Amino acid sequence: MITLRNVEKFYEGGYGRTYVLRRINLEIREGEFVTIMGPSGAGKSTLLSILGMLDSAWTGEFEFFGQPVHRMKPKERVELNKKYIGFVFQSYHLIDNLTVYENLDIPLSYRNVKGSERAAIVCDTLDRFHIVGKRDLFPSQLSGGQQQLIAVARAVIASPRLILADEPTGNLHSTQGKEIMELFRKLNGEGTTIVQVTHSETNAAYGHRIIQLADGWIVNTAPTA
Repeated sequence: MITLRNVEKFYEGGYGRTYVLRRINLEIREGEFVTIMGPSGAGKSTLLSILGMLDSAWTGEFEFFGQPVHRMKPKERVELNKKYIGFVFQSYHLIDNLTVYENLDIPLSYRNVKGSERAAIVCDTLDRFHIVGKRDLFPSQLSGGQQQLIAVARAVIASPRLILADEPTGNLHSTQGKEIMELFRKLNGEGTTIVQVTHSETNAAYGHRIIQLADGWIVNTAPTA
């Protein structure tokens, strides 16, 4: 599904290049559940953004379902993202001037789902995440945990082939966090590929393998126990 070859990201400064990622070689097979771990500043979120085609300022080769992302124009990358990827951002990235219902509707509109079908899917998702009472509220009216729950719901609503999750349970209480991880496990069991960034050993245990980053390098890859 995903192949990275010698992917690097750096910033030019007065003292030369500062690298965020160095010589990343990585393969992720369809149906895997992969966890990326490492200390703060290791490059975890940057790698996730590259996988999600949200960051184009990097060098190297990136193939996604056999397509050469590194040769694509920005518009083509956006279309791939919309078609295949659901992203849970650490800072939520909900659209402030849209209600919870409207935020959930957007990924479905990208995939040209008919209006009546979209309404049914959104209502089912609101019920599934126990947020029916929040449907007409705006993000500013929600707590951090509630916003994170909406962000997860938005990422999974259109049944993407790939879910990328950056600290998906960071602001949730333990019960909610476990529910989200169990949902990810279920989706993965149904064939969805998942790549998560987390500091949580408990969350990492839900996946198949752990990729350890340090100072921008992959320093270890190992199956979960």
